[in-house]
Amino acid sequence: MSPRPRSRSLLAGDQPLRGRARKPRDPAQPGLAFDAMPDRVEPCLALLKSKPPSDSGRYLSEIKFDGYRLAIHIEPRRVRVLTRGGHDWTERFPAIAAAAKDLGVATAILDGEAVVLDQDGRSDFGALQQSLGGRGGKRSSSEAQFFAFDLLYFDGHDVRGMELSSRRHLLESLLANVHENIRFSEEIEGSAQSAFDAACEHGLEGIIVKDRNSSYRSGRTGDWLKIKCIQSESFVVVGYEQSTSARGGTGSLLLAARKGHDLVYVGSVGTGFKERDAQQLRNLLDKLATKKPPIDYEGRSKNIVWAQPTIIAEIEYRAWTGDGKLRHASYKGLRDVQDNAAIYELDD
Repeated sequence: MSPRPRSRSLLAGDQPLRGRARKPRDPAQPGLAFDAMPDRVEPCLALLKSKPPSDSGRYLSEIKFDGYRLAIHIEPRRVRVLTRGGHDWTERFPAIAAAAKDLGVATAILDGEAVVLDQDGRSDFGALQQSLGGRGGKRSSSEAQFFAFDLLYFDGHDVRGMELSSRRHLLESLLANVHENIRFSEEIEGSAQSAFDAACEHGLEGIIVKDRNSSYRSGRTGDWLKIKCIQSESFVVVGYEQSTSARGGTGSLLLAARKGHDLVYVGSVGTGFKERDAQQLRNLLDKLATKKPPIDYEGRSKNIVWAQPTIIAEIEYRAWTGDGKLRHASYKGLRDVQDNAAIYELDD
């Protein structure tokens, strides 16, 4: 077996990167790293905006991926792959975990997204779900790739206090040797507007725009923005409409969004799922069937099977109608509960 490559230094080049001072080692525990490695970091989330910001010098733009948000924890004796909600999915992404072991760094936390690319190089959420065996599936994905876009901890140092441009400089250096299963999320050159226009022209979901000088702050702080070419959000499935003519006997899914502590009906979706999807959905919803609607519903209830609101679907749509319903909705796939998907919230 060839020797493991030495980990890279925190200093990239002759000049040190800017950031907060390193903490001295605790003399009572000399074997520990400079900074204690976090067991988990709550992710930084992007704030949805209708258009790109105009101050192009302040921001960098990246492709918005359509997959599962993950954090890779490279530790001295193991690698862990954690979902956004903190669940350990290392066994579900063995190829990504194996690639992380080969990066040649003793300790690191990489923030990024697991995706499956289609034949045109676009991330395909449905294909990713299929590679994992669907919602609640037990398959391990060999097709998934991890696009890393941030570095939170590196070689014994917590680097979240550094500005984004320096963290990405370190990350790009760490990923200099290209690996099929872990790749660097490249910056799109030009202004945020030109990046957005290019993403829409190529049929991508949109872009993520980030403040170059920002530290890494958990939550939806506004340091990161998302601008979408195509709207796609997570909604709760509260039932389905039976149909003798539709594939799988499922005519459409009834959807709800959150409004405060309540669920509010936002329309239905009857396209985007194949016959196999429709049958699986019906089987899942029949097990959750309930006589009482989980929402206030004023429409025609004949042939509707109501379900407990525990299934979350990713839905693509074009706009909202004047009465608060989704327009031109299309089903993309189911979100796993462990993915901690954020259900769409309506304004109060």
